[in-house]
Amino acid sequence: MKTRLRPLIMALAALLLIFTTGLSAAQAASPHFKKNGSPVCTVSTTGASTSTTCRAVIAGLGNDDLLATVTTSGFAVYQCQNQGGNTAPGQNKVLTGPVTAPTEIDGDAIKNGNLTLVTEPAVLTARNTVTGAEAGCPNPNWTGVNPVLTVTSITLVIEQPVGTVIFSCSATNQSGLRGTVALTC
Repeated sequence: MKTRLRPLIMALAALLLIFTTGLSAAQAASPHFKKNGSPVCTVSTTGASTSTTCRAVIAGLGNDDLLATVTTSGFAVYQCQNQGGNTAPGQNKVLTGPVTAPTEIDGDAIKNGNLTLVTEPAVLTARNTVTGAEAGCPNPNWTGVNPVLTVTSITLVIEQPVGTVIFSCSATNQSGLRGTVALTC
């Protein structure tokens, strides 16, 4: 009896091995950006606020849910205002952020492994006022007002399945990132 079962068990084990190996290969993904589809972000600034939205065209995705997270940081420069209402330029860059904006994409939205990703905006906002010391004003009786915000860092992290990073892309410029910004992955 043992001799008859042994070939049957071996055959079932071989079939199971072939099936699971084939299944893994069928589910494997090879994510990449399509031609001219590398991540590009748009930074829109209005005084004390910026909005950063990123776009990418991706192929080779699996059918799992996808998470894209945009993180931005920057600085604000303030005018110094005295108690009489007079203003003068501030001297310091006041760090702002980071802020993070996640965009969740359901696996059903990915068609044949392809996705045009447009993220939720990451909105970076400077405080309306800061202390005179923070703004670099002549003395503590002054207040930092009228902030002008500059984005210096953008990071886009794409995960699929959620928890597994497939792309980490960024751009940094201490002088500021404006308009359309190409990310490096």
